[in-house]
Amino acid sequence: MKVICFGDSVTRGIIFVHGRFRIIRENYPALLQKALGNDDEVINKGVFNDNSDLLVKRLDHDVLDEHPDLVLINIGGNDCNFHWDQVAKLPDSEHVPIVSLERYLTNISLMIRKISSSGALPVVLSLLPLDPARYYRSLIEHYSHSIGHWIGLCGGIEHWHGMYNRALKKLCRERDVKLIDIRTAFKKKGSFVELINEDGLHPTAKGYQALAEIVFEYIPDLKQCVRRMRALSS
Repeated sequence: MKVICFGDSVTRGIIFVHGRFRIIRENYPALLQKALGNDDEVINKGVFNDNSDLLVKRLDHDVLDEHPDLVLINIGGNDCNFHWDQVAKLPDSEHVPIVSLERYLTNISLMIRKISSSGALPVVLSLLPLDPARYYRSLIEHYSHSIGHWIGLCGGIEHWHGMYNRALKKLCRERDVKLIDIRTAFKKKGSFVELINEDGLHPTAKGYQALAEIVFEYIPDLKQCVRRMRALSS
């Protein structure tokens, strides 16, 4: 079985240590490959700072042209994020997420439809939880305390993060699309201090291990789904 992990920096395998982003080799697709063994192939198609708009643009080349059996889609954290430099300059103004909720859901629906039409099984991963206190601290250090004023007015990224995640889960229920609720499972894996880096967003090495374990638990069921799809199409 050929599996493509399609997403942003969490899929790519980014950690944040001492104020700097670094790539970790033991990312969740790599760990998933180890767990599955040589009979299956796992391809990492994660790109740093991507959102759903950008995933749609590279879907054909990075996913469909590879003719996968299973596609794990993990995107949304950058969609519901903000242009923090603008927030810092204009903390009393209205600011909107980088990708609106409506367009985000449209993008997800489009990817699901195109992947399904290609004969592969699309599986959506929920948004990974974040540590808002540490995330805001890193933002304030990078920009200014003025963003704290705006966060107090709008509810901050945790509010938007949860909103997008709930909408994503609702979409998958309505479309009968397979979803792995990594958000809920990840919270049960331990303390965020151990699982999430100091930026409040990206997993630590232990966090990536936890993510891979969560996804791996679903693989036997997903393989059965792929086999049934193949039998129906033959």
